[in-house]
Amino acid sequence: MFAQEIKLYFEKNTIKNAQTALLRLQAIDIKEPKLTLLDKEPFNLNFKKNSFKKNEYYALIPISYYKKPKKYKVIISYFKSNKKYFKSIKLNVIDGKYKSETINVSKSIFKPSKKRVQRTKREYKEAMDIYRSVSDKILWKENFIYPINSKITSAFGTKRVYNNELKSYHSGTDFRAQIGTPIFASNSGIVKIAQNRFYAGNSIVIDHGHGVYSCYYHLSKMNFKVGDFVKKGQKIGLSGATGRITGPHLHYAFRINGIQVDPLQAIKVLNTLNN
Repeated sequence: MFAQEIKLYFEKNTIKNAQTALLRLQAIDIKEPKLTLLDKEPFNLNFKKNSFKKNEYYALIPISYYKKPKKYKVIISYFKSNKKYFKSIKLNVIDGKYKSETINVSKSIFKPSKKRVQRTKREYKEAMDIYRSVSDKILWKENFIYPINSKITSAFGTKRVYNNELKSYHSGTDFRAQIGTPIFASNSGIVKIAQNRFYAGNSIVIDHGHGVYSCYYHLSKMNFKVGDFVKKGQKIGLSGATGRITGPHLHYAFRINGIQVDPLQAIKVLNTLNN
């Protein structure tokens, strides 16, 4: 059963793969609101208090790029007056129909050495350990902004064909940025990564709380270190051409609850929380 006084809002219950769905729950005096997206491996989430709205909870449901297009059942539960309530709703995931692009790089860059493989595996594990960490504290108080006002040169989700071989998809949004262009924090948070990595080059990753992370890659200069608190709009560094890259630009990415998602769509969703 589901308590009658509870109001449930599922914004855009039809969503593309690699996008983020928002589920809002308006309720008074409830405990442990949770949801489960049913699949071969169920995806469990705890609702968070929406600091922008009184008596409201929300959950961000990130959909993997590789999630099979179909209708998924989402189970919501919570306790009220020592009684547990349930409700199920549908989330329709459709194919994003992302484009493809071919990238030619030198064989010395493309062919991995044993040392390179060890490095990239270590860097990936270190990053994923961070992305899977979800803080109960929200660190932003205002809407998210773009890190740079520039032309988008490569959209999120594009299939990446390196030297005529499909290797991956574009995991972020690329903005045109000559070396030395100021890059700004999309919102307030704590720096969790500030280091040079093989693929991403000089990288800054900001934890905004509630499982939301923004990422800024290929920088020529980083102005902050791990543990620093960054305010929305602060200059976190300068754009560059570090890492595995064919030319200078800013690669801007988002992780929500550990899953890579379209950063620009995620910003739109997050900015509706105070509406």
